[in-house]
Amino acid sequence: MTIAVAIYLFKNVEVLDFAGPFEVFTTASRVFLKHNPDKPAPFNVFTVAKTSAPVQARAGLKTLPDFSMDDGPRIDLLVIPGGIVDEELQDEQVIDWVRATSSSAQMTASVCTGAFLLAKAGLLDGQQATTHWEDIADLRSQFPQVWVQEGVRWVDEGAVVTSAGIAAGIDMSLHLVARLASKELAIATARQMDVPYRAEA
Repeated sequence: MTIAVAIYLFKNVEVLDFAGPFEVFTTASRVFLKHNPDKPAPFNVFTVAKTSAPVQARAGLKTLPDFSMDDGPRIDLLVIPGGIVDEELQDEQVIDWVRATSSSAQMTASVCTGAFLLAKAGLLDGQQATTHWEDIADLRSQFPQVWVQEGVRWVDEGAVVTSAGIAAGIDMSLHLVARLASKELAIATARQMDVPYRAEA
């Protein structure tokens, strides 16, 4: 079965936070199909934003989302990247959407400060999580109900997976490829991308 991977975009999203996971999951499908042309792709990756308008990422990159919150397809894996999340944290429509989408998805993941949105939605209550090293103290102080871990690339709590900053989202996504497809595909994907494959966080 093809897993629908939705990556949320917002104003001032960190580019590699969303582009890294996008590259991992699309590359995993490309590598898989090269050797299994008669089988369905393991991942279908698309982007979602609050509206269908272009999104300006951090440092000015403009991206056109595939769907808005209101017209997106089924989501199996929701990926919430980080960046400057202050506006998103104050937007109850966004938080409600993250909460509702996570409740129907198979899994939710965050990169970097995306963990703050998961925490605000209540998805990290009583669970271990991580974020960018620079934001560890803030996550702990703002959400004391979360067991914030430092010095790790990602934290896997089953239905919710969080990663450290920016490039750590690539490591986490490769870990998710191993979980959702196979370790062999994750290793082959990392090789295709010319990045290290980390079996442990």
